[in-house]
Amino acid sequence: MYMQKSEIMAISKFIKGVTAIALAGASMALVACGGGNSTVKVGVLVADASGDEAIGFKNYLQQYVAKEYNYEFVYSPQLDSAEQARAQAETFIGQNCKAIIDMADKNRGDLAQLCNTNKVYFAIGSGMMSDEDYNASKNLEYFVGQIGPDMVTEYNTGLAMGQYYKETKKVSKVGVYGAFIPNPMHLYRMAGLLTGLGDTYKGQSGQNIVYTVFGDGAQFDASNIAGDVTIDYCSGFDGEGAIFGRVGEIIAGNPDAFLSVGMTTTFFADMLDKANLEYSDIDSFTTANGAHMKTGSLKYLAGKYSSSLGPIFAAIKSAIDGKAIRLANGDAFSLSQGYWTAKSSAEFEKFQSADSVTNPIFNKTVLDTLIGASYDSFKAAVELDRTPQ
Repeated sequence: MYMQKSEIMAISKFIKGVTAIALAGASMALVACGGGNSTVKVGVLVADASGDEAIGFKNYLQQYVAKEYNYEFVYSPQLDSAEQARAQAETFIGQNCKAIIDMADKNRGDLAQLCNTNKVYFAIGSGMMSDEDYNASKNLEYFVGQIGPDMVTEYNTGLAMGQYYKETKKVSKVGVYGAFIPNPMHLYRMAGLLTGLGDTYKGQSGQNIVYTVFGDGAQFDASNIAGDVTIDYCSGFDGEGAIFGRVGEIIAGNPDAFLSVGMTTTFFADMLDKANLEYSDIDSFTTANGAHMKTGSLKYLAGKYSSSLGPIFAAIKSAIDGKAIRLANGDAFSLSQGYWTAKSSAEFEKFQSADSVTNPIFNKTVLDTLIGASYDSFKAAVELDRTPQ
């Protein structure tokens, strides 16, 4: 049938209009389902919002990863109890977070179950679950896994510090800050530190110290310490105001050094710098710690680098993208990362310059190789020693 030119033009306009409507509808559907360019929201649970390590992790996630991958990382306030952690996780779930990274270490087994019930991915970015909680959680569909120094690594890190101060520094009397024992990672570090110094706890050395404390459910009691090096002990549970007084008392006792299994650079660095008392810590490679090592009296730091959090992000994104990284039997992974140790300002600066927000070790090029990777490839990349040479 012969058609007039005006009829052909009218049909053409009609087809173009229908096509435009269809494309617009498809675009709207993609956005509604979370596709397209919509931002993915991830909640982050923290016990410490102001420490150098916490700030370094936060800067890496919010200033680097968020921009490279169109993710939003929403941080909790400081969480002081399991009840607060659960309430905050429920808030994140209500805010449509697709995943939660836990760095608060408050009843992680309960949080893994909560997230699984609500189909929100759950991952541990710092520290480790207890073996009991991991075994109960590892087959949950929405439990991504955990990456952080395992307890053997924590123990060996404390051990190396103790051995260094006994064998190289020849200390005979030290102040010791136990941080927040009975937090498992702090207790394992303390067990290593005491053993490295040649001391015992209730007559036990090595990891037996851990079993002595946890086995009977008792609190760590410094009166049970004995051995080669005299220890003046304090902990984070001495009370918010009292702890600074205790550190002052320890300084006044003129120890050879002040050794810490965590968070001394956060709380007591200025006091120790002013007293010109050498101190050590297990923390992170941040600008503030670099200044304490360069112009203060921080002389030994075992730390994590900020972008070491990169692999847990890659695993979360893999799961959200439908390419979860799991063991051959389907379990969630549990992988360990170690610490870097600096004993001088020059070493510290070398380590710090190797990992920054603008040029992190786990940059986008590296992360892209981990997203959707096989478990074996992922494991090899996480456990690779990346200490700057």
